[in-house]
Amino acid sequence: MAQTDSQSSHFGEIVELNVGGQVYVTRLETLTAVPNSLLWTKFTQSSPGDLPKDGKGRFFFDRDGFLFRYILDYLRDSELFLPEYFKERRRLQKEADFFQLPELSVRLATGSKDSLCAAEDSCSGEPEDAELTSPVTTTTSTSSSSSSSSDRTPRSPGGNAGYITVGYRGSYTIGRDIQADAKFRRVARITVCSKISLAKEVFGETLNESRDPDRPPDKYTARYYLKYNFLEQAFDRLAEVGFHMVACNSTGTCSYGSNDPGEDKLWTSYTEYVFSR
Repeated sequence: MAQTDSQSSHFGEIVELNVGGQVYVTRLETLTAVPNSLLWTKFTQSSPGDLPKDGKGRFFFDRDGFLFRYILDYLRDSELFLPEYFKERRRLQKEADFFQLPELSVRLATGSKDSLCAAEDSCSGEPEDAELTSPVTTTTSTSSSSSSSSDRTPRSPGGNAGYITVGYRGSYTIGRDIQADAKFRRVARITVCSKISLAKEVFGETLNESRDPDRPPDKYTARYYLKYNFLEQAFDRLAEVGFHMVACNSTGTCSYGSNDPGEDKLWTSYTEYVFSR
């Protein structure tokens, strides 16, 4: 035990982590809260020089940085509250297995409706019970009896309300025959403006963080963009989690001013769609 305490003291009380590009600052006591877990082993049985670090000296773990927030919450409080319409339960269970948190893994497995579905799309839209607790702190939740009609009609999301603005810049060509279909080119980039935590909840790994990766999750950002190639993919994802479009606007300009009526006109446009839940 003396050796363990000695090794832990090398890390300091506050520890900075880089998990898949997401930065977390927490207490050493939190990371070592579950004995024999991977983090407990790393931060009690190793020295700082044994662990990989990023360019700024933060301890690096090549795992899902978004889902790690739930791992850290579980370590802090021995319980976990997931948002409604949380579709990453299976992947979170995989993260729990990696970090060697068997109690959390079991609760994710037994509490998941996804395990009864052949695919995510075949699951009903009914929100899952979002509370997961460890055996140390047992919370008994009483679910109200539901009728068959309520099983068929999904409830609208009650939590994590907010707005997400999806924007894109694209180009299209209008030829000599103005009545013909415009020839649309591939969308260059689909941007997202919203509260950081909401964007991550909705888009998960399809979200790219171009700048300010350390910005707190309760702040707003306009610096995210999506890995999707088509706007419809973003629209479908937003509809799946209970968003609906409330406004849109668009601007377009001709990229050159030729007066030759025989030449095609190349236009560029910027459009924004505002979604609400």
